[in-house]
Amino acid sequence: MGDVLTSPAVLILLGPPGAGKGTQARMLEERFGLVQLSTGDLLRAAVAEGTPAGLAAKSVMESGGLVSDEIVLAILKDRMAMPDVKAGVILDGFPRTAGQAAALDQLLDAAGQKVSAAISLEVDDEAMIDRVAGRFTCANCGEGYHDTHKTTAKAGTCDKCGGSEFKRRADDNAETARERLRAYHADTAPLIAHYDKLGVLQTVDAMGSIEAIASALRTIVNRATG
Repeated sequence: MGDVLTSPAVLILLGPPGAGKGTQARMLEERFGLVQLSTGDLLRAAVAEGTPAGLAAKSVMESGGLVSDEIVLAILKDRMAMPDVKAGVILDGFPRTAGQAAALDQLLDAAGQKVSAAISLEVDDEAMIDRVAGRFTCANCGEGYHDTHKTTAKAGTCDKCGGSEFKRRADDNAETARERLRAYHADTAPLIAHYDKLGVLQTVDAMGSIEAIASALRTIVNRATG
């Protein structure tokens, strides 16, 4: 049974590849009625719908350029005005820089909102490399598994849908995972400082069980929106 929030939540989940952001975001969606907003999905949807911001993004993307923060924020603003996000949102992939974080603060302030919590999922780098390097998914339903930590109950068969085809990301290997972690720490350090200064930074040990992490996140969300 889901919880009812007393005020809309704006959550930012920070964490390196393999930290479990996707799993935890889905659980928060189900528990609180939140909507996870991925920058990539937002851009594709806005382009498909032909909104003014979407058309601007399409023009930039077709020319091979990078979509500006201004366009991304305009698309995010449009999406957050839709009725299905009344309980709140989980931002995925944005902000990535301190400049984007400051711009997001301004957008939210203009709408009478603010970041409820920026939650950093803390990991042990070497353990995270092992976690990333061993993961694979069901090609049919997308259920995630791991060679060591989450194997299928029956070898070669997905627990969820019974499928027998599995896939691995080409970049899910130790060397690439180590480089992605280095890049993550470098990019995220300014965000950690920004949200710490605002007093909304929360940290969660992401090396525990999925349920332990979910419990910690539920506590943070309830406290931040109470």
